[in-house]
Amino acid sequence: MENKGLLQSKELYQYILNTSVYPRESEFLKELRDATANYPGALMGTAPDAGQLMTLLLGLVNAKKTIEIGVFTGYSLLLTAIAIPDYGKITAIDVSRKAYDDIGLPIMQKAGVEHKIDFVESPALRVLDKLLENTENEGTFDFAYVDADKVNYWNYHEKLLKLLRIGGVVVYDNTLWGGSVAMSDESLVPEHYRASRRHSIEFNKLIAADSRIRLSQVPVGDGSTVCVRLH
Repeated sequence: MENKGLLQSKELYQYILNTSVYPRESEFLKELRDATANYPGALMGTAPDAGQLMTLLLGLVNAKKTIEIGVFTGYSLLLTAIAIPDYGKITAIDVSRKAYDDIGLPIMQKAGVEHKIDFVESPALRVLDKLLENTENEGTFDFAYVDADKVNYWNYHEKLLKLLRIGGVVVYDNTLWGGSVAMSDESLVPEHYRASRRHSIEFNKLIAADSRIRLSQVPVGDGSTVCVRLH
């Protein structure tokens, strides 16, 4: 997992994982993480230290109803399903469920949490708009997690703030984009990183100025921005 961390020392990152993350990771999460490591696009998986932060936040807000945009094999989805009550519900959205079906679903079933998950295979904006058509959905979600196309992060933010309750939390992954957001010379950034880097920089500026939320940009994984809805 060394490529998922932003700490300058690989040894220090590994120390954090070995000391406080892995010992508290459930057997099902470990199984899913190990299975994902050999799957195409494995780096898209949620970093375990970022996942540990999510688990903490889910408990702090006593989450029961959540939404997730971008599932991949389902590491973050599984930790959410484990954290919420047995009657809790997760709306999980991804444009493709192949990776989830290949890797995540059998482990969800083994963990006994599949019944908490409503997987919607669709572009996320379409699903969010559909949810907002019913005004009874507004202000009813406790928690949201976004790890999908960076170009739409602000569009997701505007819609998620309507769906989240006051005091609800939304976490955005990859907001530091491998540290590239701080590079002044874009020519030093690998070409395939540049477009998402620009979207991340713009999103970080917009969200930092959003008076509707409290936020903290946390250097776990590839950078997680934690927002709490104020009003």
